[in-house]
Amino acid sequence: MNEFSFQLYSARNTQSLDEVFALLHQAGYQQVEGYGGLYGQLDELKSLLAKHDLTMPTGHFDLGMLENNIQQALYIAKTLNMHTIICPFIMPEQRPDSAQGWFELGQRLEAIRERTINAGFEFAWHNHHFEFEPLADGTLPMTCILEGGPNIKWEMDVSWVVKGGEDPAEWLTKYRDRICAVHLKDIAPEGECLDEDGWADFTHGTLPWKEWWPVVRSTPANAFVMEHDNPNDLSRFATRALSGAKALVKGAAA
Repeated sequence: MNEFSFQLYSARNTQSLDEVFALLHQAGYQQVEGYGGLYGQLDELKSLLAKHDLTMPTGHFDLGMLENNIQQALYIAKTLNMHTIICPFIMPEQRPDSAQGWFELGQRLEAIRERTINAGFEFAWHNHHFEFEPLADGTLPMTCILEGGPNIKWEMDVSWVVKGGEDPAEWLTKYRDRICAVHLKDIAPEGECLDEDGWADFTHGTLPWKEWWPVVRSTPANAFVMEHDNPNDLSRFATRALSGAKALVKGAAA
């Protein structure tokens, strides 16, 4: 499989995007996933992707842009030859405090998807942990989002599901047909990797990825994105994550 990608937010503290792309190409990546901070220099970004033989099939876009200036988001996605536009996050002050509020957010996302689909792009939501924190009535926001937006896809960040206290295998199974991409990262043992906010390189932490991998691969996902929220060694992370992913594939085929 060649769908392994790299979320460029992981390299946000590295000044030279040219050097980052060179590193990723050398490590064996063919795809990357963009985020909002990169789109300001669109021509340079497109040129560097071509220079290092990388593509950007998926990208993260701010909810404000998607609702208030979607033509700009569509232009960026078209310029970079993306196939899926993803909304990744909302600030704490934007988060509803009721099931109805989260359902209405899902409706807003559904309205965005109608416009992206009409322009030739799929649309997805990317989760963090807060979507799995129960509301006062016990409802989970993620359920409300998916019900309010019945056709939006989901880029599941598996580790954030765990951080939210849920079993990702159950959600991967229940919403199998909604999964269009998966973020691959890991959680360090308690008390370790504190200078990396407790995250670990993919397959080098505590999560049972060998157990989960068949479930992940059973979804229609066509992007499997390596991410580390705060790596202290980008080369180490990029290399070990991809090697670990390839070992999972090899193990599953054995």
